[in-house]
Amino acid sequence: MAATAKMSGWQFLWWMIGYAPKLYVIDGFFWILIEGLPVIPGLIIREFFNTLTGSSQLGLSPWSLVVLLLIAEVGRIVALFVGRITKTEHRFLMSSLLRRNFLECLLSRPGAQPLAASGETLQTVSPGEVISYFRDDAKQIEEIIAWTSQIVGAGLFALGSIAILLSVNVRITLFIFLPLIVMLVVVQQAETRLKRYRRASRQATQQVTGLVGEMFSSTQAIKVAGAETEVLEYFRKINEQRRQMMVKDQLLTALVKSVFQNIVSIGTGGILLLSSTLMQVSAGTLTVGDFALFVYYLSFVTYFLSFLGESIALFKQTEVSFERLEVLLSNTSAGESRSNGVQEGSSLSISALVAHNPLYLNGLCDRKQPLPPIEQPYRDDSTCLQELAAFNLTYHYPGTHRGISGVNLKIPRGSLTVITGRIGSGKTTLLRVLLGLLPLQTGAIYWNNHKVDDPANFFVPPRSAYTPQVPKLFSTSLRENILLGLEKPELDIQNAIAMAVFEQDVADLDGGLETVVGLRGVRLSGGQLQRAAAARMFVHQPELLVFDDLSSALDVETEQTLWSRLFAASRVSGEKDAAVTNWMPTFLVVSHRPWVLRHADHIIVLKDGQVEAQGKYNNLLKTCAEIQLE
Repeated sequence: MAATAKMSGWQFLWWMIGYAPKLYVIDGFFWILIEGLPVIPGLIIREFFNTLTGSSQLGLSPWSLVVLLLIAEVGRIVALFVGRITKTEHRFLMSSLLRRNFLECLLSRPGAQPLAASGETLQTVSPGEVISYFRDDAKQIEEIIAWTSQIVGAGLFALGSIAILLSVNVRITLFIFLPLIVMLVVVQQAETRLKRYRRASRQATQQVTGLVGEMFSSTQAIKVAGAETEVLEYFRKINEQRRQMMVKDQLLTALVKSVFQNIVSIGTGGILLLSSTLMQVSAGTLTVGDFALFVYYLSFVTYFLSFLGESIALFKQTEVSFERLEVLLSNTSAGESRSNGVQEGSSLSISALVAHNPLYLNGLCDRKQPLPPIEQPYRDDSTCLQELAAFNLTYHYPGTHRGISGVNLKIPRGSLTVITGRIGSGKTTLLRVLLGLLPLQTGAIYWNNHKVDDPANFFVPPRSAYTPQVPKLFSTSLRENILLGLEKPELDIQNAIAMAVFEQDVADLDGGLETVVGLRGVRLSGGQLQRAAAARMFVHQPELLVFDDLSSALDVETEQTLWSRLFAASRVSGEKDAAVTNWMPTFLVVSHRPWVLRHADHIIVLKDGQVEAQGKYNNLLKTCAEIQLE
């Protein structure tokens, strides 16, 4: 599929349907039966009435026709049961593909770059607000795809019904198209309001899910501030706003649906009145059986017209979901360049959402595949660090002057480089830009004199590992959090835990390494979280170890012990029994601790996003005011 910057709603649906064409065809076949099998009872009903009036040409008894009618209905029930299975399978597959691709698009962005979901102002979107996209917009698109197979079946038999009605009476049948014209006019007039109300309800829901996420992540801060009442009051307020927007949206949808049904009902009544009049005027040309057949098949056509009108309205509302997803993905990749006045095309287009990727699901889909093996870090000469250099690193947060400007650094193998400075000086930003967690706006990074074009995918084990100020753990066992799919012998795991000064804490846990740490590691203290994350780094034995302020959660003694063990580990390359044989790590850390600064080979002092001074601790202590304040 050719990647395009924009994709129409119909193209979007077509590519989604093309993901599992076999399942879609099977589902469509059963829904054609479901929609079409009632055609047979219509013919049976005509013969039944013609038999009662003595004008039947088949010569079947009324009871035989009743038996045939029951067989047709049983067949429809069976088809409906199977169709529900295929429909559920296809619905789940479509929403799963959309959510899987959406998640991949989000994960492909720089990890620390904020999400944005408005064209010009680049309003930040919180993780809680993204839930609205995953849940509501994906559900809306799933809904319209599910309707396509049903409307095809209904449309086919509506056309067949029209052909039969034309054979009964052409003049009456032509009146059927009058309600369709009226419905198209109604949809055209209501399109703007349908979209506006749907967009408003989605944005209101997004606010609610965003606040829920913030409340759960900031529960402790809310309690400490005593702000429970204020937060709950604000929560009630935006919930009321959401309720009002949802009521307007649902009311308009129900109103449009009611208009369609009434238009069809009025049209049907008019057609029946015209038919009964014709029977009286033209006695003998329109039999009772023909009239019963006409009435029966007319319901197929009117049902399709009503269904078609609802589908058109639903598609107009689904376009809002297309637009929301497109804006979010476009701003995710293009927001940084736009904030600097550079108009660039989005590298993440809406077409990425319909990419035909495996889902590893069991079911009727013919794309089920076994789970891929977890790739293990591979070491070769290119992964061995001799020197890391960066020149003119620059990044500014969108709409602000905050960030870093023109930062240069060189980090030789086996050295300890410390970045320090006041709060807000750009220390964490520098690490994130270097590691590709924020997009590099200007500058270049070199690993052993080779330029790094994609830092985010380059600075991973075995080249590099990173522990932020607030590490993230998964709600699984401590062992799985440390390994993350890595295959390592028990000795390497124990050595990594020991280097992180974490062995006593693990021993005190009820389940040891098998202890489930809970959501975001809630069962661990802040210091234990950092040391668990440090052990996760050490078990990979990466060339470059990047720490963002270990002192934020560790006491001085524990941090000194950790650094002492790391320095000792890097000097045991000749010991055959050591798990870290030939491992000589290089350190890049953010720290304010005098003990770490004194042991640093090189210190970089930042102020307002720029390098204020650099050198050895003793020299900077005499010449740099920022160091003197530490």
